[in-house]
Amino acid sequence: MQLASRTWQQLSSSPKAKKRASRGCYVFKLWAPNPLPIEEKEGEERDLSKITTRMKRHVRHVLKDENPTIWVGKDGFTPEVASEIQKQLQKSKMVKVKILKSALQTETAKVVAEKAAEQTDASLVEVRGHVFILYRRRKKQSPV
Repeated sequence: MQLASRTWQQLSSSPKAKKRASRGCYVFKLWAPNPLPIEEKEGEERDLSKITTRMKRHVRHVLKDENPTIWVGKDGFTPEVASEIQKQLQKSKMVKVKILKSALQTETAKVVAEKAAEQTDASLVEVRGHVFILYRRRKKQSPV
């Protein structure tokens, strides 16, 4: 009983917590504040192109039934393809790209996808076969 009484005193002083502790039920604290908050250095911005696992799942779910909107042809990843990806990312945040077999003779799909993500400042969500998905948060347009 000594352990149970210590538990409710440390965690909560509510009547329900006391009642649970007296019955031998243990109440554990699920959340604790971070004692050392992360400080951002001056002039350093957070990288918003990073994407969480949950957001990756959401993007995959949204685009699972969609057809690719951009095709990378035999010339490979050209500046024209990069500019088209930029336009579509600005418009809809997510882009599904298919790489034709003729473009994969010199490099793999993963290399092409990483190059595309790097040049367009987007996050690479997934590479599956010859198809990859890019995601980027919309950039706010400054009023002119």
